[in-house]
Amino acid sequence: MTEKLNTIDNRTMVKKVGLIAGPIALQSLIASSLNLIDNLMIGGLGELALNAVGVSIQIYFIFWMLLFGFTSGNATFVAQFFGSEDFSNIRRTTGFALTINICMGILFFIAAFAFPQYIIRIFTNIPEVIEAGIPYIRMGAFCFLLNPVTQSFTMALRATQQTHLPLIASVVGFCSNTFLNYCLIYGRFGMPRMEIRGAALATVIARVIEMTIVLLFVFAGNNVIKGKLSEFFSYGKDLAGRIVKNAIPTTINETLWGIGVSMYVAAFARIGITAGAAYQACNTISNIFAMLAFSVGDAALILIGQKLGEEKLEEAYDMGKKFLVLALSVGAAMGALSLLFGKPILGLFDFTPEGADMAWKTFIVISCVLWLEVYNGLIVTGILRCGGDTRFAAFADVGTVWVIGVPVAFLTSLKLCWPIYFAVMAVRCEEVVKGIFLTYRFFSKKWVRNVIKGL
Repeated sequence: MTEKLNTIDNRTMVKKVGLIAGPIALQSLIASSLNLIDNLMIGGLGELALNAVGVSIQIYFIFWMLLFGFTSGNATFVAQFFGSEDFSNIRRTTGFALTINICMGILFFIAAFAFPQYIIRIFTNIPEVIEAGIPYIRMGAFCFLLNPVTQSFTMALRATQQTHLPLIASVVGFCSNTFLNYCLIYGRFGMPRMEIRGAALATVIARVIEMTIVLLFVFAGNNVIKGKLSEFFSYGKDLAGRIVKNAIPTTINETLWGIGVSMYVAAFARIGITAGAAYQACNTISNIFAMLAFSVGDAALILIGQKLGEEKLEEAYDMGKKFLVLALSVGAAMGALSLLFGKPILGLFDFTPEGADMAWKTFIVISCVLWLEVYNGLIVTGILRCGGDTRFAAFADVGTVWVIGVPVAFLTSLKLCWPIYFAVMAVRCEEVVKGIFLTYRFFSKKWVRNVIKGL
């Protein structure tokens, strides 16, 4: 794409985005659908089991955001190196991400395997929920050793515009996890009935399969990422230092944002078992539509980052404006679809009448704000990060969650004793404030930078 961006019509722009975002969206749909199936199967054991797993997975969610934050900082470099056709540094950047991610995974594994009871108490004070969730955390701890490898190479594949390969791995992982869930939760096809522990074991086995497939794609063929292992770990101080400088804000951003969102769960779970289960179900379903929309942000980082790596700064800014319009359109469409299909999907859960009413009202609130979440997410993860403007992105994203969202969640849930749907509505006000800060930053053009110059 050598011509000016402003000479390209919107149809061409959407087509280019679709080629990148399409496989990412499908991969996100699969991941979100898997969470839905997990919750539906576990929900068949009752609201207590659903609530227990809902609070237990928060430690995995925080770890996932930690991985996502650090690999996002690396993806900025991979995308720009891809634009300059520097494949050797792509491998070094991937190797550096792998090194740091595995080290973090080992720490989380030790904590989850040895001290699950202390972890789950962070998110709930209900004894029955704590007791039910401990086996899930301990059994699933092995994911902390597997996800770092998969995520590091998935980042590299996506940033080099090979988004279809992680999609294939996700499809196989999805099928494996679904089948094993059915077998191990309820004891089908001669397998033991393990209930909550079975759900965790199924996830671990599926993650092994997914990781194996990703590694085969990279190293068994002629992939551009493929190289000697020594090359992956030959990153020097200059490259590592630049990556760390860029990745620390994204890592802090996603980790603190993830912890903040988990604090919402902790606050809402303390309202009661039914309210906690209702919020868990709503989050699971809404994430299906949200992840589809957020794939536009991944495409923005890849495509705009490539332009910045080519030193086409004005084209990158023009492309960013087109992405803003696209994000609003996609976000509104996903919000409408979630309202259309949300109630039938919620009906699949084994709720009491009170729980069903709580869940639907909460789901309406979440769906109506989805367009703004997508818009904000695009600017943070797609636009600001592709130009290395990670500090401001972290300030806006984390600041609003912790200054507004978390205090409001605990105030409305524990002090004011509002119903779950009103509490969720109050918390979502932080998205409005965040949107104002991010819009101003975008039009300032301070994010339009080449971060690999001189390497």
